[in-house]
Amino acid sequence: MPPGWPRRLAVATITIGLMMSVLSNSMTNLALPYIAQDLAITAESSIWIVNATQIAMIVSLLPIAALADIVGYRHVYRFGLVLFSLASIGCALAPSLSWLLVGRTLQGLGSAAVMSVQPALVRAIYPRAQLGRGLGFNTTVVATSLAAGPSVGAALLSIAPWPYLFFVYVPFGIVSFGLAERFLPRTSHTHRPFDWTSAVLSGLTFGLLIFGIDGLAHGHHRLQILAELAAAAVLGTVFVRRQLRLAHPMMPVDIFKRPVFALSISASTCTFTAQGLAFVSLPFFFHTVLGRDATSTGLLLTAWPLALACIAPIAGRLADRHHAGLLGAIGLSSMTLGLLLTALLPENPSSPDIMWRLVLCGAGFGIFASPNNRLMMNAVPRDRSGSAGGIIATARTLGQTMGAALVAVVFGAFDFSGGGAPEAARAAIWLACGFAATALVVGSLRLRH
Repeated sequence: MPPGWPRRLAVATITIGLMMSVLSNSMTNLALPYIAQDLAITAESSIWIVNATQIAMIVSLLPIAALADIVGYRHVYRFGLVLFSLASIGCALAPSLSWLLVGRTLQGLGSAAVMSVQPALVRAIYPRAQLGRGLGFNTTVVATSLAAGPSVGAALLSIAPWPYLFFVYVPFGIVSFGLAERFLPRTSHTHRPFDWTSAVLSGLTFGLLIFGIDGLAHGHHRLQILAELAAAAVLGTVFVRRQLRLAHPMMPVDIFKRPVFALSISASTCTFTAQGLAFVSLPFFFHTVLGRDATSTGLLLTAWPLALACIAPIAGRLADRHHAGLLGAIGLSSMTLGLLLTALLPENPSSPDIMWRLVLCGAGFGIFASPNNRLMMNAVPRDRSGSAGGIIATARTLGQTMGAALVAVVFGAFDFSGGGAPEAARAAIWLACGFAATALVVGSLRLRH
């Protein structure tokens, strides 16, 4: 795509779509108490308002990404914008929990359509020599949205009721759709039928896996958890074997035979698991171990995403000139060290003493993420960009879900509510450090290739 305003406006539309998808979760989390009170539902039931979107996303990411390879990334992206915007109106007007869950599920499907084709669209917009720059900018958008989500949500809730947290996406969706219609590049696509059998197998596999992980987090019966995880393993095996027989698989298993891609996606999953562990456990750590209040905790936590947002564009530019394995090793070393030093914090640290450790974590994650995504996208042919993007998005979502679930498992093991809160919070940080270190080892193996 030629440089200038057409490229800038094409980047603008995918930026708006990405921000909408990320903000929808962080802002909704903040509004759960208000929604529960207004709809007269329990706090436990309100959690499904978040889970519905998460499950819809992970179930549909691979099928939608495969569909994008068939019909074109531009069409799938625009469909995702329309569905997300209409679902947002439905959420805002929902008179009951059931209607709200339907709207949130449709929002999740819209987010999956928007996010699964993001890497492929970036690849189509930027020349190969600037791909790292484009992916780095995407990482910055995600980090900035994560950092701004709670503040934006709190500001909206201070002047308007919770339905406006959903109405606010509609004008952005309209603007993004208009820009997409005019400026997104028309990419080539393959002509083949959509594989409905693989779509069902993929959805059931990841759906049951998420239910099993969620069961660990919420203390479901062990037999139920084992049954869900076992069924996910069986269906996943059938799904993978089917992919190996197909000329055009929904999940291109053959690209995992390329060591660079397999190592990169494994490191990515471990890194997002570490980040998920940290993001969920750090508020408890600051409150129970360090005695900080909610306002102070919120300010401290912004150090991570803000550092990520600052470093990601630089890392993206470096990725266009230097080996991703080297940059990843530097970034994951920084992230692991930051988590290690956070777990070893003394009893009464100052705020700067806490924040520079989180800056190490966020900057390290940023140095790793953009080069890693660039390496994975360049490891696959262009006609499989959609499928590769779906795998990348699935790894991210699965890692974040596993991280959040593992926090609940650790808290249960240490009897969080029964007096073991300080030990549980610190143990979760140590576990995050372990996953980051694992990602460092796995990612460093790419230096051989």
